[in-house]
Amino acid sequence: MAAAAMTFETLSGALMRGEYRPVYLLHGEEGYFIDELVKKFENILSDEEKEFNQYVLYAPQTAMEEVADICRRFPMLSDRQVVILKEAQSARADQLDRLARYISNPSPQTILVICSRGAAAKGKEMMSALKKSGAVIFESKKIPEWNLAGHIQSFINARGLNVQPKALEMIKDSIGTDLSRLYNEIEKLTGILGSGATVTPEAVERHIGVSKDYNVYELVDALAVKDSGRAMRIAAYFRANPKAAPTVMVSAAIFSLFSDLLAFQSTSDKSDSSLMRALNLRSPYPLKRLRAAASHYNAWQSIEVIRALRAFDAATKGIGSRRGEYDLLEELIFRILTAPGTLFPKY
Repeated sequence: MAAAAMTFETLSGALMRGEYRPVYLLHGEEGYFIDELVKKFENILSDEEKEFNQYVLYAPQTAMEEVADICRRFPMLSDRQVVILKEAQSARADQLDRLARYISNPSPQTILVICSRGAAAKGKEMMSALKKSGAVIFESKKIPEWNLAGHIQSFINARGLNVQPKALEMIKDSIGTDLSRLYNEIEKLTGILGSGATVTPEAVERHIGVSKDYNVYELVDALAVKDSGRAMRIAAYFRANPKAAPTVMVSAAIFSLFSDLLAFQSTSDKSDSSLMRALNLRSPYPLKRLRAAASHYNAWQSIEVIRALRAFDAATKGIGSRRGEYDLLEELIFRILTAPGTLFPKY
């Protein structure tokens, strides 16, 4: 029987319905989904059953032979036992391979959950046994930057809320891929606004704490139309309130604008449908900003801005510069606004 690869939603639904398999592997870069699934496994047994039938073990401190021995035990006063092996990412591959024999012939009364949080699981023999035995393998992947806005919108809509485009961008730019905070903030909005409500920029400002006038979205908007006064005011706000916009988040948003703008400028068919395909957009809304930016920057300027962003990234890491990150950010904004549009710009 081949291994069953499942999505987070599918696996969550199966656990809620009480559909269990003897062995599960939860692994991958995105720790949030693994943590949420582990919580579900930790709640399979009642409080009374957990005392004798639930084991939480840690791979670096536990011999795999001990894990297998525990899994082979009969549950006490319960139909099943749950064994959760955490931190498998910190164990050597040859250690994990010692689980292969058990995985090939697991106890039907035990649920073994192997967790490799933040990394793909190691151990060729263990992986081979998992794939052959019909174990459930869940790979927790990072949400790519290009799909983050769509993912956030889907999550908001699933909670019975609508969201205005600017509010969506404010949430994306201020929280980024921190899924734990992201979902907590959206759950908070759901409780406050109620089903059927629309998430507005004012709601994001009031309940998440992101200024509707001084945020990454507004900075990128100002740069798109070369509004230097507004861009510099926002940069000054960031300097005074560094927690509002870490520079790594700011530079990522600016890079997203100009990499998309370069793709926009390189696409011959400027129809909405063609551009949405070329840029992997789920909505035509961002095209309004790109069309505005295209009237202020040519392709050479876009290339120069991307080069300036790479230099900024190196400088903030101390490579060739000891200046403060917000000094560097203000210089970056100036370079963007004054990019000459030549192949070899001089600054």
